[in-house]
Amino acid sequence: MSDAEQKLLDDRKNKAKALQDLGVNPYGNGFKPDSLAGELVKQYADVAAEKLEADKPGPFTLGGRIVRVGDFGKAAFVTIQDRSGTIQAHLKKDVLGEEVWKIWKFTDLADFIGVKGTLFKSKTGELTIAATELKFLGKALRGLPGKFAGDDVKVKLSPEQIATVKAAAEAVMAASNAAPQEQREKLRADALAAQKEKYKADASVLKALEPAVNKLWAESQALADTEERYRRRYVDLLSNAGVRDTFKKRSRLVKFIREFLDARDFLEVETPMMHSLVSGAAARPFKTHHNALDIPLFMRIAPELHLKRLVVGGFDRVYEINRNFRNEGISTRHNPEFTMLEFYQAYATYEDLMDLTEQMISEASKVVTGSTVVKYADKTIDFKSGWPRIPMTEAISSRVKELTARDFTDTEKLRVVASRKATHDKDTGLLDAIEKMNSGELIGTLFEQFVEGELVQPTFITQFPVETSPLARRNDANPAITDRFELFCVGREIANAFSELNDPVDQASRFQAQVDARGRGQQETMDYDHDYIRALEHGLPPTAGEGIGIDRLAMLLTDAPSIRDVILFPLLKPQQN
Repeated sequence: MSDAEQKLLDDRKNKAKALQDLGVNPYGNGFKPDSLAGELVKQYADVAAEKLEADKPGPFTLGGRIVRVGDFGKAAFVTIQDRSGTIQAHLKKDVLGEEVWKIWKFTDLADFIGVKGTLFKSKTGELTIAATELKFLGKALRGLPGKFAGDDVKVKLSPEQIATVKAAAEAVMAASNAAPQEQREKLRADALAAQKEKYKADASVLKALEPAVNKLWAESQALADTEERYRRRYVDLLSNAGVRDTFKKRSRLVKFIREFLDARDFLEVETPMMHSLVSGAAARPFKTHHNALDIPLFMRIAPELHLKRLVVGGFDRVYEINRNFRNEGISTRHNPEFTMLEFYQAYATYEDLMDLTEQMISEASKVVTGSTVVKYADKTIDFKSGWPRIPMTEAISSRVKELTARDFTDTEKLRVVASRKATHDKDTGLLDAIEKMNSGELIGTLFEQFVEGELVQPTFITQFPVETSPLARRNDANPAITDRFELFCVGREIANAFSELNDPVDQASRFQAQVDARGRGQQETMDYDHDYIRALEHGLPPTAGEGIGIDRLAMLLTDAPSIRDVILFPLLKPQQN
């Protein structure tokens, strides 16, 4: 912790002690607001100042965090933020009284207060509460990042003076940050002294300057990089309304999906997070151990086999929205812990689920963003129904002209094309794997190499090779492919679905193929699940199932560049100190 940061922390601790000396608990309880800032603003923002003056609506009681302060000695304007938004309050010493005003003087930006009063409009036309009561509710020992003098320094400053202090403080920081870390403290002090000399004739600016510099210094690294935003999400949320809005949209998305499926008679269920087998998808698991039973367990990769057991048991339509865990790399599209929607519908095919998925995501886009057309980075995505449905081999041949329909049964030709691409991309790890792949695995690899990243608009890719689809039903006309689709958008997979394999003999052979693949060195394979075979032997009705990545869908609907932007607390490497 820097000296400047420690100084700010100590100052606020001293103020907390001063409040205690006045008989005020710095961390109080029991205050009950009867109104919300956002609702009052929505209801009264357009009411004329004259009418508010005559009617004096209220009194209203609100509680929240102070996010802006303008202190003028015997009066102050403060902006209070609660869960619904912000509203301004006007505090006057002659109204609140001497004792309350003493309490106010030990209040800082980011502290919590409660106010009660009627509404009026300030000279600038801002809806404001004329506080007749003030209660201190909670001390923040650390302030809000990114604030300048005029926001939290209790001196009277004009807008021009605030701009002057901001520019001077930034000049001090620029001088110090240009130097190596070990020299910055001294340079900051020298630059501050120079700025004080420059503005010594302006008492208000001079009084505000050092606190502003200290504030910037203390918080200079608070949100300096993206990882720090994720690590200190509480500060990120406090500081950025856009981040709060992203997670509100994510919540609306999940709520809509539940309502959408509930309206179609799906039953929401919960299945185990810890499995005794690696099952449900081809991925590397997290391992743990149960001490009492003395058995190894795996954090679930997917809930698929448990959900299908429920369909066997008579729940014809089930879904689960919950966490999956995959012990794989971290990227802008991958977090080891992520949220999935998985649902299963008896007496339906994968084609039925394409229709349902198109409708669900199209309507979700309107609920979350207000339109089926959304901006994502530099692209415009249209979720309006009518998405293309393209067989995988056709998608590959449209981009790899040397491959014709008959070539997809020529394993060696597929291997040559895939190897050439891996060599061009300098992907030596993939090159080694390609040498051991069968034709179906090579087709899947070619799709990833040439097609996946080019699919910008919502697109269904169908007819996956059976070798890459160990749980999907074989196509009746062509047993080499499965009745499966994946939904892609902006170059990434959003959903995966298929008509479920309900033949226990075929499923047993697929499980064995997974075991054999592991024996050839593949790491992302499933175990042989004997109990699931037994469940299928009791009979699974014709069923289709699907998984949708909630995080990736939320990324699209909130224009988030990284999956970490839509996960409140993504996994990060621990800091050393």
